Amino acid sequence: MKYLIVCLSVLISTGAFAQNVLNSKSPEELRKMRQEKYDIVNGTDTISTAPTILPYGYIEDKDILWSKVVWEIIDLNEKLNQPYYYSHDEITATYLSLYDALFEGINSGKITEVYDDDNFTAKIAPENIQSKIQAVRESDWLRDKRDAGEEITEQDVLEGTDNFKTDTKSVKLIKIKGMWYVDRRLGQMKYRLLGIAPMGPDPQVLGLTDATMLGYEGDDELIDLFWIFYPDAREVLSSYTVFNPKNGSSSITYDDVLNARRFSSIIYRSQSEYGDGEISNYIPGDAKSQLEESIRIKNEILQKENNMWNY
Repeated sequence: MKYLIVCLSVLISTGAFAQNVLNSKSPEELRKMRQEKYDIVNGTDTISTAPTILPYGYIEDKDILWSKVVWEIIDLNEKLNQPYYYSHDEITATYLSLYDALFEGINSGKITEVYDDDNFTAKIAPENIQSKIQAVRESDWLRDKRDAGEEITEQDVLEGTDNFKTDTKSVKLIKIKGMWYVDRRLGQMKYRLLGIAPMGPDPQVLGLTDATMLGYEGDDELIDLFWIFYPDAREVLSSYTVFNPKNGSSSITYDDVLNARRFSSIIYRSQSEYGDGEISNYIPGDAKSQLEESIRIKNEILQKENNMWNY
């Protein structure tokens, strides 16, 4: 214990923990200190200060008095949800959007439970992830030149190749899947996040003139890029802080705000006696009625706990 305190004192005195811009004499020194902090936080140093996630705890079936699974959409254009969209990297602060944080976790191999559907049945192999967000296509004239057997130069390849990629700027919606349940032991209504999916334009149809003929509405149509089983992403999301417009030095993480439901959302699908049908399927063509149904389901959930303890 004494040795640990001495080591911590040395690290603090040498500036290993002083990674903010106020303690730096140059940008290079700041980046070096941040890298040292990254090594310590991620356990590559002898002392780790990695954030620990709050365990959910084990729930037995008999302890669930009532439950309901709902699917929601988080619109990142709404003011309350904009911190999830904020992505910035500079000298004074480093923030990643929720989409970038998830994708970095997938690329690093720390998030492995990635699926093509919200039932988590069709798993996406790591080598196929890039095809979900990126498409590389040759132009017609380059293909014709290649088919004609003409010589293809590097400049031809550069000018005749189009790269389409779905980046954080085009991800404006986030889907989540979660369960509301009444815990018999605690006598409380609780929420457990089960899945999360960013929505963006399909890179495979971006730029195609016949995309509408293929059944797509155009570049504005958004698809589920991939679904992540949320418990597998908690450790990664707990290492990324969310931009707080009221306090730039806030240390609250994505895992904190998502589990606390600090976002505005609309229910678009729920578990019912008719199956897991989308609201738009049984109330088609009426946006106002669909919104009213979403509000009705949300109010029904919120009133459930109160109704159960009224005699």
